[in-house]
Parts: sequence; C-alpha cells; structure tokens
Amino acid sequence: MSDACFIADLGSATSDDQPLAVGDLVEITGSEAHHAAVVRRIEVGESVLVTNGQGLAVRGPVVGVAKRCVQVRVAQTLRSAEHAHRWVAVQALAKGDRADRAVETLTEMGVDEIIAWQASRSISRWSVDKRDKGVAKWQATAREATKQSRRLTIPPVRFATTRQICQHIRKTERTFVLHESAETTVDPSQIPAGGEVMLIVGPEGGISPDELDAFVDAGALPILVSDGVLRTSTAGVVGLAQLRILAGD
Repeated sequence: MSDACFIADLGSATSDDQPLAVGDLVEITGSEAHHAAVVRRIEVGESVLVTNGQGLAVRGPVVGVAKRCVQVRVAQTLRSAEHAHRWVAVQALAKGDRADRAVETLTEMGVDEIIAWQASRSISRWSVDKRDKGVAKWQATAREATKQSRRLTIPPVRFATTRQICQHIRKTERTFVLHESAETTVDPSQIPAGGEVMLIVGPEGGISPDELDAFVDAGALPILVSDGVLRTSTAGVVGLAQLRILAGD
C-alpha cells in the first residue's frame, strides 16, 4: 500500500539556500494534522508522504503524533518530474456530483490547471456572487484528489467566460474541443512538442453551435475521443489520457 499523503508548509523546502535534507523534521499542522492523527490514525513509525502541493515533497517516518501536530523525520526528498507540456482542462459546469468527478479524475490524470466554464447549456449556474464559492469547492476537490493520487502539485482552479476562453486559446500551442460533430480523432502530429495544450469539455447538453464556432475561430480543433457520447464527468479524463499517451508525456 502506498504511503498516506498529507499537505503541509515545508518551509525551507522552497528555499535554494536552505533546502530540506535527510534527517530534518517537518510538521503537519492544523486540520491536516487532525485528519492524520484522528481520522487516519497515523502512528509513530509509520511512513508518510508530505507535500506542499507545489511540486515538493518529503517521505519519512512519523516521530510524533498529536491532534494538531504530526512530526515527520525526512528520509527522502522529492520533486515533481518536469514535463514538456502543460495540460489545461476547460470543464463546463455540471449538475450534481458530475463536476466533482470530473475535477477528481482530471487531477488524478495529471492536469496542470482546471478552468471552470459556465457554458450556455450548463444546467448548473454560478451567479457572480457564487463564483468564488464554486471555485473554492472545485479547488478543495482538486486538493483531495492530489493527495489520493499521491501527486505533488495541486492544479489551480479558476473561472472563465466563453470570451476569456477564446482569448486563452490564442495563447496556447494547441487547443482541442471534444465534440460529437468532429470528424476525426486526434492525430499525434497535431500535438505540439511542448508548451501549453488545452482541452475543452462541454456540459451535459453539449457545446452550442455558437460556442463551437467561437472556439474554432480562435484556433481550436474539434476532435472525437470515443465512438459514443461520453458524460461530461468522464469525457475530459478520456481525452486527457489519450493526449498524454500520444504526446509521450
């Protein structure tokens, strides 16, 4: 079984002058410590993984356990592997727990950023005064999925309008739109050697013709990732998995 993963401020791990070293002591505090000590019942001597959620982590045995502080002795330091691509997923708002599942699986698959998009056909709606709360909920889901998948970097979550997404498309190396009207699957030659690659996933009702036209006009390429129509909760991770495999990333 993999070591349990927790998130903590690793302090000097982010400093080039004083990096964490084997034998140093790190502390898991606050609610994360409570989760480790009370919920997970982590014991002294048990090996755990501690990450700052920004690409740095340590592994080592627990040497002290309290409700609000768990101490870990560093046995190994880790950093996220560098990749040629930066993967961004635009996920349309979805009803119920479908959005949560999409965020979870995209995070587990290694997405670097998630953009919440209120498509015209999205059943779930975020009013202006609820956007911050919605983004925070998605961010919390990504945080927990990062821990579950033992990844070292939590993908940031933000909200964007259709217009803002079109502007972003022009800045990417390539953007793909998952759409049932597309005539082809992705070709490896269409994936750039590096840089930012974005994937747009529509809501339950699909991407509207006007939205699709706007994305294509901005430079996006419609593709198929299945011979059937996938749910919005699964389409993104299927597309991302295919792209990462074809990119060799």
